[in-house]
Amino acid sequence: MTAVERVEAIRLAGRSATRRVGLAAILAALFLGSFLIGRYPVAPHTVMAILAAKVLPLAPFWPPQAETVVLTVRLPRILAAMLVGAALSSSGAAFQGVFRNPMVSPDILGVAAGAGFGAALAILLGWSAAGVQLCAFLTGLAAVLATTAIGLWRAGGGTLALVLAGIIVGTVFSAAISLVKYLADPHNTLPAITFWLMGSLASVTAAELAMAALPMLAGLAMLTLLRWRLNLLSFGDDEARALGVDVTRTRAVVIVAATLMTAASVAISGVIGLVGLIVPHLARLLVGPNYRVLLPTCTVLGAALLLAVDDCARVLAAGEVPLGILTSLIGAPFFLALLSNGRKGWV
Repeated sequence: MTAVERVEAIRLAGRSATRRVGLAAILAALFLGSFLIGRYPVAPHTVMAILAAKVLPLAPFWPPQAETVVLTVRLPRILAAMLVGAALSSSGAAFQGVFRNPMVSPDILGVAAGAGFGAALAILLGWSAAGVQLCAFLTGLAAVLATTAIGLWRAGGGTLALVLAGIIVGTVFSAAISLVKYLADPHNTLPAITFWLMGSLASVTAAELAMAALPMLAGLAMLTLLRWRLNLLSFGDDEARALGVDVTRTRAVVIVAATLMTAASVAISGVIGLVGLIVPHLARLLVGPNYRVLLPTCTVLGAALLLAVDDCARVLAAGEVPLGILTSLIGAPFFLALLSNGRKGWV
C-alpha cells in the first residue's frame, strides 16, 4: 500500500467513525425525546429525574402518574422499538451477505408469513397477548424449518433452493392467514387480526419485551461474533473455503441467528416491512460494506429509524397509525431507487 493509499484509508476510517458517533448521538436524542411524546405531558427534566432515580438516590418531586407513564407505558415501547429495529436491520444485513443479494430481506425464508399465521390463529382462538406472541414465534421458526427441509430435500440446501423454498412456504402461510381471516368474526376478531398484521408497538409491556428480548439479543450476539466471516461469505463460497471458513456451518449459524431475531421481532411487533431491506443499504452508504463496522451501524441505525417511525405513528393522527403502513410509505421510494441503481451496477 502506497503512502497516498494509507492516507486515504485513514481518512475514510475517520469519516466512518465520525458518522457512527453521530448515529449514536441521534439515537440517544431520539430515546430521550420519545418520552416527551404522548397525550400525558411530561417535562424533560422530569423524565431525566425519573430515569436517574433508578440508579441514583433522588427524592421524588414528580407525581406518581408521571412515573407510571414514563416507566410503565413509554419505556417498554421505546425499548421495543429500538430492539425490533436493530434486530430487523441486522438480520437483513446478515441475509444479504449470506445470499449475496442486495434485495434480500429478513422474511426471505417465510418467517414473517409463518409468524403472522401463528398470531392470527392465536387471536382467532382467543389466546392472551403472551400466547399470541409465543404462537407467532413458534410458527415463524416452523416456517423456516420447513423452508430448510424443502431446500435440503430437493436441491441439497443450496442458496437458490432455500430462496425458492422460502417463497413457497411464505405463500402457503399467507394463504393460511387469509383462511383464518375468512373464518374470524368480522365485528371483533377480524379487526384485531388485521391491526396486528399491520404492525404496532402500542400494547407492548415490560414482561412481553423481556420475553422477546432474549432470542433477539442472542441472535445479535451470534451475528456480532461472526461478522468478520460474513465478509468472507459475501465474496463467494469458493473464496471463503480457500480462506479456511466452514461455509455450510457458518451459513447455518447465521441463518439461525437472523431467523431467531426476525421471528421474535414479528412476534412482538407484528409485520413491519422494508426495515430489514433499506437500513443495510443506508448503512453501506455511510460506512461501507465491511461487516465489522456495517453490522454495528445497522444495529444503531435500525433502532433509530424504527424509533423515529414509532414516534411519528403516535402523533400523525388521533389514533395510532400502524407501523407497517409508515415503513412501507417510507421504504417504497427507497426500494425504487435501489432498483434503479441495480440496473446500473448490480446487473
